Amino acid sequence: MARKIVITSGKGGVGKTTVTANLGQAIAALGEKVLLIDVDFGLNNLDVVLGLENSVVYDIFDVLDGRCRVRQALVQDKKFKNLYVLSSGSRIAPSVTGQNVKLIAESVNGSFDYVLFDCPAGIDAGFHRAVSCADEAIIVTTPTLTSIRDADKVAAILRSYKLDKTGVVVNRARGDLMLSGKSLFPADVRNVLKTELVGVLPEEDEVFLSSGYGISRSAESFKAYKYLAENVCKNKRKIYDVTAKYSGFFGSIRRALKRNI
Repeated sequence: MARKIVITSGKGGVGKTTVTANLGQAIAALGEKVLLIDVDFGLNNLDVVLGLENSVVYDIFDVLDGRCRVRQALVQDKKFKNLYVLSSGSRIAPSVTGQNVKLIAESVNGSFDYVLFDCPAGIDAGFHRAVSCADEAIIVTTPTLTSIRDADKVAAILRSYKLDKTGVVVNRARGDLMLSGKSLFPADVRNVLKTELVGVLPEEDEVFLSSGYGISRSAESFKAYKYLAENVCKNKRKIYDVTAKYSGFFGSIRRALKRNI
């Protein structure tokens, strides 16, 4: 039976969809079979992030309308053959219920090890529709006060769902700002949200360049996503240290250079 995990956030712009796509690839790299379901209806970004938008023939609405079977709508990732995505399409979905999406996920339940739902940002009806399909949740936030405040609201609501597990991922973390006292540390975020920290992902230009092509194996984020995937799949507790390269004498030089960029 597949583990069903909803990837959510308190606000838009924190990189939730990118995290969903890259976490899916990182889990697939561990040998697990993964399905990504885009339930952020109307925006249709998940297939774009994976570089698969031109491969989409059917979307989730075609499945719900009976124009195709679920398996016909799944698009295989170019890099990881054990990773598939179900596109949300570009239509809005006022009539789609959580039960509709849940039935789709359950129809392929025995064929996948993990099903990740890319949830709409915020806490409106789309959020509840996505969460109702999952057994676990990951909250994506950045180490900013506004993002953490919104994530705290999401964490409180998720507790009412009594999910099996809930974790938080701190995205776009900058070690130089943490050591300079200008950004919260991941442990601070964990304590505010009262939620287990399952991953820290660094902010770096190379991540943006990798969009649509997977994670560059030379990027810091490759190791960070590997740790995140192992934490999710194997219950490990490895958190990428974004401050390491900014510590010590040479680290202080890097911090100074970073400030001048």
